[in-house]
Amino acid sequence: MTHREKQLPRETRVVYRRGDDAEGLVSREWLVTNGLGGYASGTLGGAATRRFHGPLVAVFPAPLARTLMVSHLAETARFGEPRPGSRVYRMTGDDLAGQPVENPDLDFLSEVRVEDGLPVWRYESEGAVLEKRVVVPHAQNSTHVTYSLLSGQTAVHLRVRPSLRVRAHEGPVEGKMSEPYPARVTGTRAEIEAPGFPPLRLRICGHPAKLALAEPEFVERRYAIEQSRGYDYEGDLFTPGYYSFTLEPRESATLIVSTESWDTLNSMLPEEISKAEGQRRQRLRRAAPEIVRTGFGAELVFAADQFVIRPESRAVDEARAHAAGDESRTVIAGYPWFTDWGRDTMISLEGLTLATGRHTESGYILRTFARYVKDGLIPNMFPEGNSEGLYHTADATLWFFHALHRYLGITEDHITLQNLLPVLIDIIDRHVKGTRFGIGVDPADGLLKQGAPGYQLTWMDAKVGDWVVTPRRGKAVEINALFYNALKLLEGWVREERGDEEAKRYTDLAQRCRESFNYRFWNAEEKCLHDVVDVLDGPLAGKNDPAFRPNQVFAVSLDHPVLDREHWEPMLTRVRERLFTPVGLRSLEPGHPDYKAKYDGDLRARDAAYHQGTVWAWLIGPFVDAWSKTWPDDHESVRTFLAGFEAHLGEACVGTISEVFDAEAPFTPRGCNAQAWSVAEVLRLLASGKGKK
Repeated sequence: MTHREKQLPRETRVVYRRGDDAEGLVSREWLVTNGLGGYASGTLGGAATRRFHGPLVAVFPAPLARTLMVSHLAETARFGEPRPGSRVYRMTGDDLAGQPVENPDLDFLSEVRVEDGLPVWRYESEGAVLEKRVVVPHAQNSTHVTYSLLSGQTAVHLRVRPSLRVRAHEGPVEGKMSEPYPARVTGTRAEIEAPGFPPLRLRICGHPAKLALAEPEFVERRYAIEQSRGYDYEGDLFTPGYYSFTLEPRESATLIVSTESWDTLNSMLPEEISKAEGQRRQRLRRAAPEIVRTGFGAELVFAADQFVIRPESRAVDEARAHAAGDESRTVIAGYPWFTDWGRDTMISLEGLTLATGRHTESGYILRTFARYVKDGLIPNMFPEGNSEGLYHTADATLWFFHALHRYLGITEDHITLQNLLPVLIDIIDRHVKGTRFGIGVDPADGLLKQGAPGYQLTWMDAKVGDWVVTPRRGKAVEINALFYNALKLLEGWVREERGDEEAKRYTDLAQRCRESFNYRFWNAEEKCLHDVVDVLDGPLAGKNDPAFRPNQVFAVSLDHPVLDREHWEPMLTRVRERLFTPVGLRSLEPGHPDYKAKYDGDLRARDAAYHQGTVWAWLIGPFVDAWSKTWPDDHESVRTFLAGFEAHLGEACVGTISEVFDAEAPFTPRGCNAQAWSVAEVLRLLASGKGKK
């Protein structure tokens, strides 16, 4: 930011005020990420209800990958000198053991807000105002928690007690801890070492406080959300001691928890880190189109930033990229538990990077995934702590063509196109000849079929043990819409780079696919599209699946629509009637025998509902695209379609958009509380001007 640029005002959303329903302090969460895949998170009230909650989830090279370093901070405050009857306020909504306190000090907490994407707590008592902020330095495994006594005539005495059980991100929480972690205090520095992990470093800056080591203490913590989801939910944490310090009016102190070196931690003061992060966030807004620099759009720009990461756990990505004079980037599909997925990355790329002015990072992402193409496929996902991808997906590679097209449309990066063109041609060749998991073109009709026992290859990918809930094996509607789109895109690129003669092959393949698609998929009786034709197995083997699902909208929404124009209006009218909700599209129409109204319960119950009615926020993107193509002047409907998402930023994980919602009112948020393609698709629509008043 130059000295001539005017500072943009902070984008603030108040998510709790004293007197609001206290339940929201437990049910709503906050998230701050570090650009590496690590993060800090918790509930607004401080209770740790997930095994993923904690002020520091760090990222290390595989096989460690993401690691929960600190699980909880128990904070108390006392105003003025200690005296009989002095009140000690709890700043967290549970006790150290993870049990809700009988009388939490809700009158002490006056406000929680999200300010430029970062959480801020305000506490008031005895005429004094205490503020707490969380900042995660970009590209560091560190978290800064700053306490500031903003006003008043009396000092505040704070005590902060960290508790931890260092473990793999999705490692078990159950069981007793047999030994305390060795802790060493040298002046104001403290180090705690868990066997097999890098040391945890703690320090208070702005005050000479030391970590007061106490007798080794183990306490049992219960994670309520994990219990409700059917996972292990109860286990020991170790508390090494506590920090105790006093702030006078207009003084601040910052607790740093980190796995970085002391040299790194000493390189900048907390106030310098906070200023640098503020400037970085200013740059994010300025890089984005003007239409999303303020308000709802700006909040999503900050949310989008959470998902674009440097894959710190995969050194091979860095080595390959640097060897080519490039950088590696990828997209976390969702917090807290997803890693990076090929499908989610390609669907999200436009909204997270192109719609926010981060064009260079778009190129990094595309070239990173291109290096992993194998047998004509890009990886479906990278498991936690593993440098090798899994390739069981029929659509991620086809979304790669779409993402590249949108990237080229903005950047005109012909060098990347020229370098990737042989890869793209090989991908289509492999699909035509047939590749892994039964993915290949049926020579009888030119449509793309897919399916292998035990695998879920489309985006409707729920699986419990050996049960593939929605196998959709055969010729799926969106797979063929994507395949036609990819063929038409490749036809254009080959014509541009190599001439008409080489392009003709893709022209012919696309034409045959289109003709067969309209003949095979159109359900004239219902005026919609079949979900799968030529089903490979199950009760509908050899038949067509007439289930009314949102997958049919891709036949219109993509840049090269495969569906004949005459069918757009009746199909989309029915989609709006049967599937539309204020927060996305249902994955199955109500009334179908498999329809589930709620996504809740243990893993089996949830996965049984995952694609059987549950609402997916990201589907609003292709639906609005298809609607706008069909009725280009219907701006009022588009505004209606997007209206429900802004209010959602104040619920679930504040400042971002959840993965899924229940299929019926009140459309309770479920699944991952921060999902890349949910944010990306809403932000993409806003940045394009769709829904603008």
